[in-house]
Amino acid sequence: MFLELTEEQKLIQETAREFAAAELAPVAAELDGSDDRGPLLANLKKLAELGFMGLNIREDLGGAAAGTVAFSVAMTEIARACASTAVTVSVNNMVCEVIQAIGSEEQKRAYIPKICSGEFAAASFALTETGAGSDPSGMTTQAVDDGDSFVLNGAKIFITSAPYAGVFVVWAVTDKDAPKGKGISCFLVEAGTPGLVIGKEEKKMGQHASATNEVLFADCRIPKSALMGRLNDGFRTAVGELAGGRIGIGSLGLGVGLAAMDYATKYTTERAQFGQKISTFQAIQWMIADGYTELEAARLLLMNAAFRKEQGKSFAKEASMAKMFATEAANRACYKALQMLGGYGYTRDFPVERYARDARITAIYEGTNEIQRVIISREILRNFA
Repeated sequence: MFLELTEEQKLIQETAREFAAAELAPVAAELDGSDDRGPLLANLKKLAELGFMGLNIREDLGGAAAGTVAFSVAMTEIARACASTAVTVSVNNMVCEVIQAIGSEEQKRAYIPKICSGEFAAASFALTETGAGSDPSGMTTQAVDDGDSFVLNGAKIFITSAPYAGVFVVWAVTDKDAPKGKGISCFLVEAGTPGLVIGKEEKKMGQHASATNEVLFADCRIPKSALMGRLNDGFRTAVGELAGGRIGIGSLGLGVGLAAMDYATKYTTERAQFGQKISTFQAIQWMIADGYTELEAARLLLMNAAFRKEQGKSFAKEASMAKMFATEAANRACYKALQMLGGYGYTRDFPVERYARDARITAIYEGTNEIQRVIISREILRNFA
């Protein structure tokens, strides 16, 4: 097995790393402590111009056609500098991939180039509801057929980028009498559509610069042409796209974990106690060894999942394994890093405190890690059936 990146993948990785160091890292702490999203939106535009909003999208639609492995390594480098920017990039790519996978040619050409170019600052994936989080098939938002339109009513929660998204991919029940999960369809709803209301923004523990909002639909009328894919077949699409999104979030977690370990390890080579650098203490050395070993294992799991997806092979189990392991390794790495800094790690004068807050959500969103374990065990047990 050949584990080296191709020259194109290396170039994308290096470009992401250089941009993150030059543009994202200098404003990450400012974004974390401010309500001003101007720097975030400006950097999203620059990332779009560099081709990072459609890494696995056809070139004729404005994408880079670089593949899933390139997407994964780019996400890791962006997240090392700013997790809030990284999650926006991840969701934008996921929305583009949904539209590319099941949208009509007209829908693809209407929306994907706008996301890839940065004409739309972001796009949103509107699936989760109050009673339909880990179990999205239990959603209650409805789309009622009304002549040449559908009328949407309901509410979605925890929607990333909602205030500045140009388009929303929305799932709704279109056949309330169908078996659970079978009567759900997928729609494209443009920002500014009457009846589409951006609700309250959540006050979160971390990833402050990334907006997370409730989205309401109140007699929101959309044309029949807004339907993506087949009627009543949207849930299968959602499940498939979430599997790909888990590679993005696992890669994001890896980036945050690496940033924390890098900062803390450098700190231990400079901080002295008992007359010597604390990096000479075995307790610190074991934290370094364990942290980097787990993150390297996470990287390999992510590369395996990304490669399988790129090759058109089944990858749901591998994506869940990678997401679960990478995000938990990232959380452990952040807490090791905080411990290595001692009291300073608990203060906002040092970035590991932010890394720890930013990493925590990665074990929850894009499918909780408990749900990943359900998926993994189900796929394994299927082989024993």
